[in-house]
Amino acid sequence: MHHVVFLERDSLKVKVRRPGFEHTYEEHARTNDDQVVPHLQNATVAIINKVGLSEETLAQLPKLKMVAIAATGYDRIDIAACRKRGVAVANIRNYAIHTVPEHVFAMVLALRRNLLAYRQEIEQGAWQKSEQFCLFTHSISELFGATMGIVGEGAIGRGTAAIARGFGMRVLFAHHASSKKKDVVLTPFDQVLAESDILSLHCPLTPATRDMIGINELRRMKRSALLINTARGGLVNESALVRALDENLIAGAGFDVLTTEPPTNGNPLLDLRRPNFILTPHIAWAAAEAMQFLVDQLIDNIEAWVAGKPQNLVT
Repeated sequence: MHHVVFLERDSLKVKVRRPGFEHTYEEHARTNDDQVVPHLQNATVAIINKVGLSEETLAQLPKLKMVAIAATGYDRIDIAACRKRGVAVANIRNYAIHTVPEHVFAMVLALRRNLLAYRQEIEQGAWQKSEQFCLFTHSISELFGATMGIVGEGAIGRGTAAIARGFGMRVLFAHHASSKKKDVVLTPFDQVLAESDILSLHCPLTPATRDMIGINELRRMKRSALLINTARGGLVNESALVRALDENLIAGAGFDVLTTEPPTNGNPLLDLRRPNFILTPHIAWAAAEAMQFLVDQLIDNIEAWVAGKPQNLVT
């Protein structure tokens, strides 16, 4: 009989059905790093979200046979160690293909139309004191005819491209260190930096993509450009971004991710108080519909593995 342990139940705010095979079940609202081994001591199946699993940790869990990740990313799991120990690892695919692109464009529209700046002026009484019916204190730009550069040609990157084309935008997919898709026309990275009015990141965080956007890349962008990151903290050097905004190297940025989450020890982006920067707390993925799709696929992955027909494996 399998013993299923969910280490981070509070990370999902929707109903999670129990697997349809004979099992025992245990869940924890959250799990700190030093609690992973005690919580998984008797587990054959672990459900995790952001908890890390190192080779040292896996060595202390001889009963563990399957890890079901309640997310797409698996950079905190030692995949090579899982393979060596015969531990199957499955992740979630394509659950955020609508919610993340929608969040991207919520940020893009707010920034291109300077909504935060105008809201701030209304709160300060500027419109009320205006001598005409409207204010022209900040620029407003359409999306039609603008160029969107996308780094990452997976399902979310393509979903973002579909919305962009719906606005009448030109789309460029950038060639980058993790490019894999053969059916997408890729444009040299430097060309995408130079030509994009909006650059949106949708690639994984790997040693090759860490700090892929630094001060040199930001200098190559248009001064009128926006940088959007709803993918992974660490893709952009955060100190370089602060400098770029301070020096007006780019027009603005929208971020949903930080290098360390939660940012309990601070982060330079937390201190930015400016209308051309939007920071949200890693919620682009969290639409109720997307989250329900995620948890249904999560249990599907476990059931498929137990039935001997594994799906969505990364091992």
